[in-house]
Order: sequence, then structure tokens, then C-alpha cells
Amino acid sequence: MNTTTQERPTVAATRLDPHRIVTTTDRPAWVLDALPFETIAQMFWLRVKEHGPKVMMRQKDLGIWKAYTWNEVGQIVSEIGAGLVSLGFEPGEVVSVLANTRREWVWADLAAQTMGGVVSGVYPTDAASQLQYLASDSGSVYLFVEDEEQLDKWLEVRDELPQVRKVFVIDMEGLARFEDPQVMSLDALRALGRDELKRQPQLVEQRLKSRGTQDLAVLVYTSGTTGRPKGAMMRNANLCATLSGVNGGLFEGLPGDEERVAFLPLCHIAERLIGEYVPIYRASVVNYVENPETVFENVREVQPHVFFAVPRVWEKMYSTVMITLKEASASQRAAYGWAIGIGQQVARLAEAGQKPGGALAMQYSLARLLVLNNVRRALGLNRVHMALTGAAPISPELIRWYLAIGIPLREGWGMTETTGGGTITPVDGLRPGSIGKPGPGVEMRIAPVTNEILMRGSNCFAGYLNLPDKTAEAIDSEGWLHTGDVGRVDDDGYFYITDRMKDIIITAGGKNITPSEWENQLKFSPYVTDAVVIGDKRAYLSCLVMIDEDNVAQWAQDRDVQFSDFKSLCRSAEVQALIDEEIAKVNKQFARVEQIKQFRLIEQRLTAEDEELTPTMKLKRSLINKKYADMIEGMYSGKNAG
Repeated sequence: MNTTTQERPTVAATRLDPHRIVTTTDRPAWVLDALPFETIAQMFWLRVKEHGPKVMMRQKDLGIWKAYTWNEVGQIVSEIGAGLVSLGFEPGEVVSVLANTRREWVWADLAAQTMGGVVSGVYPTDAASQLQYLASDSGSVYLFVEDEEQLDKWLEVRDELPQVRKVFVIDMEGLARFEDPQVMSLDALRALGRDELKRQPQLVEQRLKSRGTQDLAVLVYTSGTTGRPKGAMMRNANLCATLSGVNGGLFEGLPGDEERVAFLPLCHIAERLIGEYVPIYRASVVNYVENPETVFENVREVQPHVFFAVPRVWEKMYSTVMITLKEASASQRAAYGWAIGIGQQVARLAEAGQKPGGALAMQYSLARLLVLNNVRRALGLNRVHMALTGAAPISPELIRWYLAIGIPLREGWGMTETTGGGTITPVDGLRPGSIGKPGPGVEMRIAPVTNEILMRGSNCFAGYLNLPDKTAEAIDSEGWLHTGDVGRVDDDGYFYITDRMKDIIITAGGKNITPSEWENQLKFSPYVTDAVVIGDKRAYLSCLVMIDEDNVAQWAQDRDVQFSDFKSLCRSAEVQALIDEEIAKVNKQFARVEQIKQFRLIEQRLTAEDEELTPTMKLKRSLINKKYADMIEGMYSGKNAG
């Protein structure tokens, strides 16, 4: 006789209100820290005082990692800041930085904020016209550029930026004979600063007192997936609110003094926090990669304790293992199959909140020793204490794979408008597919009718620069930020994103489709980099696919498939069949109305320089639909691709 059904309350009796306000109160460790500072600049100088001779950062130059102590960085920051003051820089004025993620980006940021300024970032992949818009909209009076290439962008639009007084060049290679009264090297700016500090030895202390919690510190421009970028204003109070919850939520139970690698754009709020402000707060060491092409090599060299990356990076690491495995010997593949099988058993238990028993625990230890540790080491993640993904949706299966090899990949969620703060998966409560629970000090709820995720907290931004109407649309009269993400919350307080409000597809038959769920499953394939599901007001769903060039090219070469360039690779019948098989695998997981009936491959290599991609490597859905309109129509009219 089954008695459990009689004893257990019904689901209906125990289910909580899906639109309730949710806060994290059931985890004692998730509390807000009391901060001994009021501004980002004050935080930095406090850490300089506390940790002076210890290493703060490293950067690889010409194959050698160069270390900088807190004292050394403090001296550099004071020189750059004093140099700005010598040129007339006043508190509240805006400085823009146009460079890849590197030490000088951080120095410029900290220097400008130390002197009471506001810092705005420009992506190094932005065109001259985008630089003109961002510098003009922000009212930037000074501009830091990385090198000759970036300087050329400013030269192209300088007549449209009359408010820019000076441009400082970080790397002067190729500019030895260049002369322009508005252009100065970073070294020359530092020399001005040293002279200014002799005249005003108390300058740093004086300027630190000029700004407080409610003063603007940072401008972060939105990625522009739905129109022109908007300047999100972040006060020191917003940034400090996010930092206040870091130790409790993000780094629960983890020791300090960790090593990490920074390579994502510092213009983006995620890397600005994880790659700059959080390391300062926790006094950990940041290793800045040599250049964007050496990321994976540099990660393997550092073997960081903390590693944050966007889903595309995690997908690339996984696909690298899969491709390598295809080239391995039969015995190596068998060893991996045995080890990953054991790991998957442990992962399933972990997902259910359980630990492996004696026999399985011993098997898993052996699997890690013989196989899985080598996999993690090859990825550069053998020492990782915290692995974090964010900035875009990720496949639950990918999270499960990392968990199986011994890397609990925690998913976090936040936005530019939330100053990066939001949700985080508890370290002992992974739920693949969920973005986790609200962090310390954060309130969240699901809006009735629309199911939009709403957030309220001190971390929420101060509004959009020069756009009061857009600000009023984003933050309602009760202080709730309307995120634009559609989702749900379970009875345990875990949130799930089902789609963006503007991305939901309503088919001609009236069926609501969330394309991101299907797209994320396809991106789990090592042969697919990205995908866009099409089907709004259409009879069926179709898909545009961007292949992983490296993996598909290797696959083609192994099978003697002839191709001469990227376009011919995409058009080969064999590659078309390969992607068709990958799509068929995903289709099996969905109902018939949610399955892809047609697909086309995007025959153009897309990088962050291309308008179809945001700097964080997300496809701009609206632009893709517009630019490839003919190709899309071909999928509904029976025409061939191309």
C-alpha cells in the first residue's frame, strides 16, 4: 500500500505565491558587509595603505609576467590623476577610456575617480562614429586611447568633439614623430603629475574628500541590442551596494588572496566588477592577459582560483575538449568515458543536494586523479575555487558537464542597470537552468500578467544620462527596476529566465515560443557558436546558425571535405548535413510546434568589430533579422540559401 501520497501535502497546498517579493533570508552567510569607505577611490587607497608591498596585479608583456605592488600602482595612479589636475581637471568631469582590458585601463579609471571624476568606457571594437557618439553624449573632456589604431578613430571625428581637451596615448609605438597639441603620451602625463604632486603633496587626500556616496562615479553604456547605447549612471552608492554583498553571496566560504584572470571588456559592468573593483575589495591579484588572442594560453599559465567568463568562453572550452577527444586514442577515449560517467553520477547527486557515498566517492577520487584533473589542467582550471558564468544565458547541460569534471559552474545574473548585482547560485545549491537566488540586499519579484522580472535595491542605477523618459520607463514609482527579462521563481526562491520580453515569438498559430531555450541547447554543440531562432507570425520556426569555424574546419579536414574559404565551408553539403544532424538532436527535446523546420548558415565571419555582435559577443537579434531578411524569406518561400 502506498502511504506516502497520503502523508505528503499536495503541491497546490504548499505552493507559494509566484508573484511574491523574494529576498535571501534563509542563508545566514548571505549578509551585507559594513564598508569602511564611501567611494570606489577611497576603497582603492585604503587597500594601498593596508597591503602596500604585496602584489596587486600582473600583466604579460612580450612573454613575461610583470608584477605591480599596491604601492607601485598607487604611485602611478596618483601621477596620472595629478597630471589631469595640472591640465585643469575638475571634480564631476568625465574621462573616457578606449582600450582593451589592460593595467593602464585600471590606472586611468582609478586616477580619474581619485581626482573626483567620472569614468566612461569605449569598446576597442567601436568605430569612429560610435566613439563620437559616446564621447559626445557623456560630455567627456579627456580621452585615453590604447595605441595608434585607436587614436586614428579620434582623429577622424575630432572636429565633432570640441569638448575633448586632450587625448592620452598608452602605447606610442608608431607615433614617435607624431606631433599634435591635443595629443600626449601617458608617460608625459605622468611626468606632469609628478611635478604637480611636488606643488600639491596633499592633492590625493584633498580630492578623495571631494566626492561622496551620492556622486556619480561611472558611466556604463548599454550594449545597444535594442537601439542606440544608453549611458547608465552609477553612483558610488550603487557600486558600494554591489560590493557590500560580494563576500556573502558571491564568495561564500571562500578564502581571500585568490588569483584571477581578467580579459573581458572593462567597459562592461561585469568585468569592471569582477576584473577590477571586486579584486580591490578582496585584495586579490588580477592577471591581465597579453591580448585577446592569448586568453586561453594565459589562463593555462595562471591556473586562477577565480574565473569568470561569458557563456561563449565556457562553450569554447568545452568544444576544445570534445574536439581533442575525437583525435585521442581508443584507450584515452575509453578512460575519459569511464571518468566522465563517474563524474556525471556525482553531478546528479550534487544537483539533488546530496554527496556521493563510499564506493562512488572512491571511484570519483580515482577518476579525478587519473583523468579529470588533466582535463581541468588543460583548460587552466585545475586550481579554480569559484567558476562563474554570466552576461548571457547558458545551456544547463554545459553546467552539468563542468560539474561532472569537478568544476561547480555557478550562474550569476545582473544587468548594467543593476550595477552588476542580482542573483547568484548558492555554492552548495546548484540548479542548472536557474540564475540562482537574490543576492544580499536585493528584492526581486515576478510581475503579474507579463511575468517580467523586477528588482529593487541600493544597487539599482541612478538612471540613464540625458534620458529622463527612458529612466522613468525603467524604474517605476515604487522603485522597481523593470529588467525586460521574462521568468519565474520556484518555491525555494530560485529564479529562472525564460526569455527577453522583446524576443518572445508568437507563431501564426498563436503559440508563444521562447527562442533562447532552443538556442542555448544548440550552442552546446561544439560545431555551433551561436544561433537565432526565427518565427514571429510565421507558420513554423526557422534558424540562422553561426558555425564554430575552427571546429568545423577541423571536422571537414578530417573527412577530406573540400573548401577554400569560410563561405565555401558553410556551403559544403557535408557541413550542411553536420549542422542538420545537430539541429535534429535538439529538436528531439522539444514539442513539434517548437522544432526548427529550416535553417541557414551565416556565411560571414562575425567578430566584435561587426555590427551584428555586441562587444560581449551576443548576436543582436533585431539587426540579424533585418540584415539577413532575404535569407530568412528564403526559408519560408522554398528558395535555396545563398
